[in-house]
Amino acid sequence: MPDFIADILDILREQPIIFITASVAFGLMVGSFLNVVIHRMPKMMERNWQRDCQQLQGQEIPPAEPYNLVAPRSACPSCGHKITAIENIPLLSFLALRGKCAGCKTPISKRYPLIEGLTGALAGLIAWHFGYSAAALAAWAFAFALVALTFIDFDTQLLPDDITLPLLWLGLLYNLNSGFTDLHSALIGAVAGYLSLWSIYWLFKLATGKEGMGYGDFKLLAAIGAWFGWQLLPAVILLSSLLGSIIGIGLIVLARRGRNVPIPFGPYLALGGIAALFCGQQLASFYLAA
Repeated sequence: MPDFIADILDILREQPIIFITASVAFGLMVGSFLNVVIHRMPKMMERNWQRDCQQLQGQEIPPAEPYNLVAPRSACPSCGHKITAIENIPLLSFLALRGKCAGCKTPISKRYPLIEGLTGALAGLIAWHFGYSAAALAAWAFAFALVALTFIDFDTQLLPDDITLPLLWLGLLYNLNSGFTDLHSALIGAVAGYLSLWSIYWLFKLATGKEGMGYGDFKLLAAIGAWFGWQLLPAVILLSSLLGSIIGIGLIVLARRGRNVPIPFGPYLALGGIAALFCGQQLASFYLAA
């Protein structure tokens, strides 16, 4: 390892304030990338589904321009202005541009800086909570995935397998050496997380003839179980259901949202997962000791 990299790592290890500050900056940059993921991944999934349908029907698939998380370059949806590097600095560019496109002056959605700020804040909180450690790296991966899943689910009511399944396997791998829990608890947590919501889904469907949630919710709770073990699943489910109920009732009463309009459950599972990340031991000891 080059000496200057070793020196930087030593500073981050020995100076918690610098480590937290650097973590916030890192989180802001990740948040900028997550904006791309949240916007493009559902479109990529839709294109893949259309291509699969064409293949099954024996249709010839015409060549298409590459569309992924890297290409094409980000551009204004109104005028097509290509976003330059100086216009893509997290938070600062939004403020400098006064929230408007540099080309056509169309207002930029405030959700872009919101996601950047949220991800930066989470990265800083994780750095403060776990310190300079492997646990902080793992917690970053977990939290960043939940941010992407939350906003994708809000937009499309989809929880992509390309995020939930790697998140599940990463949780099991991290717990090989008892990261956040032992591997035995993590494995049971993954199975129990999936089967618990799967059972609720089928009971609700048999009773009402309707689908109460999607399969992505099963996989997300399985991933949370893989990270923190079966012991925290009751707390995660309880917190998620409570938050979902409160917010759902609020939308019906205050925003006059119809009762038949589906409400994504993934964001509330994500909030339960974040609670498990920061307060897992306290939550487990609270009801396991009772």
